[in-house]
Parts: sequence; C-alpha cells; structure tokens
Amino acid sequence: MIKPTYKVAYLLMLLLLNSCIWGTVDDDNNPPFEVQQQYEAVTISRTEFENSTELLPAEPILETGKIYVKDDYLFINQPNKGFHIFDNSNPSNPFNMSYLKVLGSSDLSVKNNILYINNATDLIAVKPDFTNNTIEITKRIVNTFPELASPNNCCYNNTADNEVIINWTLIE
Repeated sequence: MIKPTYKVAYLLMLLLLNSCIWGTVDDDNNPPFEVQQQYEAVTISRTEFENSTELLPAEPILETGKIYVKDDYLFINQPNKGFHIFDNSNPSNPFNMSYLKVLGSSDLSVKNNILYINNATDLIAVKPDFTNNTIEITKRIVNTFPELASPNNCCYNNTADNEVIINWTLIE
C-alpha cells in the first residue's frame, strides 16, 4: 500500500507533467510577441466637417466597402470617404455617374428616396437630386455614433470638442 504522502507527491507530479504536455507552444510558429501597427487619427474641425458633404463628379474606385442597390442605383462605399453612385438601369453596363463625399462613412440606408448615412459620429439624412446633380442635407443628428476607432482598435485619441475623427492613417 502507498503511503498518503507519496500519493500527494504522485498527484503533484502528474499535474506538472500534464501541464508540460498540454501547454506546449511551438515557438517557431508563434513568435513571443507581435508588433502591433500604430495609427494616427485624422481630425478636422466640426465646422469644416459639417460642411464637407457634397456631390462630386464620378471618381475611380480606389477601395471598396459595402455595396447597396436601390431601384436603378448602386451605391459603393469607399470606407471613411464616401459613396460612388452608379446608374444601374442597364445592369450589364453600370455607369459611374457621381461621387457622394461623406467623411467617416461606412454605411447607408435608403427610405422614401432619402439616404441615411453615418457621417463619422453623426447621422445625416440626404435628399439627392441626380437629375440636377445636387444634394440637400435635410437633417443631422450630432454624436449619434461613437468616435471612429482605429483599424486595430488599439488607439484612443483625446479629441477636442470642436474636432471629429474622420479616418486613421498608419504610422510607418
């Protein structure tokens, strides 16, 4: 019969061996730490921000986000910059007709021909008139959304009350 003190010693040895077997990490595939990319906030004054939304001539698409379809129109988001607007009345040949500059944007919804867009921290309602190539911001609800987070969610920016984060840039 095994003495009780030896039972405790055997149990401790089994636990230690178990942690050695199941807790191993392959150091070749998992470096001890990863260098996290650093980002810097791009900010503008609230006054400039609130006057920055505009309908511009068509631009080439540089980066894409979400895509929306409403009637004969396609809205393709360029993250944190705006929306490329296509006439999709001929789906085999969509026509890039204009660009809606909306800083800090990533999402859009359409109801009764009004575009509801996140404009960084604000929610705006935009009434487009594509025949006359104009828009009207019919409503702005300030600070509806939280500040734009950095792409890796690591950075916090102490933004002044009169400033808005519209994007983040990678620090090289």
